[in-house]
Amino acid sequence: MARSQGNPDDPIIIKKYANRRLYNTGTSSYITLDDLARMTREDVQFKVVDAKSGDDITHSILTQIIMEEESSGEQMLPVSFLRDLISMYGNSMQAMMPGYLEASMANFRKNQAKLQEAFRDGMGNSPFAKIAETNMAMMRAATEAFMPGTAEPDDTPASPKQDSEIAALREQMAAMQKKLDELGK
Repeated sequence: MARSQGNPDDPIIIKKYANRRLYNTGTSSYITLDDLARMTREDVQFKVVDAKSGDDITHSILTQIIMEEESSGEQMLPVSFLRDLISMYGNSMQAMMPGYLEASMANFRKNQAKLQEAFRDGMGNSPFAKIAETNMAMMRAATEAFMPGTAEPDDTPASPKQDSEIAALREQMAAMQKKLDELGK
């Protein structure tokens, strides 16, 4: 993405006008929400501001992109997740959620290469159990940080409930692999 001026580390400023048009100050051209979605996928940093007030409206624009993606293609966000997310608004845990979601997404991105490799290898040497273990450890750490004394010690053996959850995850992975195999034919 070309920039006309400024520090290359600074985000590109996108101005949103009252007529709902978006103007990319880096390329001096009008763009669409689809262009912003592409820029996001390409990890181009940008900031959307209201052209009249100068207010940062990046959050609402990104939310709008998610809504359009969800309504125009295959849905990625399950209804149960959306319900859980909505129920967190006004909840005492609301302040914790942004940090937790960011950490979860960073952990997912970190493990994404391992996931892709596992699918390529036919799930023979699946790292899913290790990823699930990492996610559980992160959840325990977040719980302990916000509610001290509630996390279980790490040196205890896995409970039967955890074992059954891992077994359920393995069954789900096997079903996913079967579907992938069928799609590959």
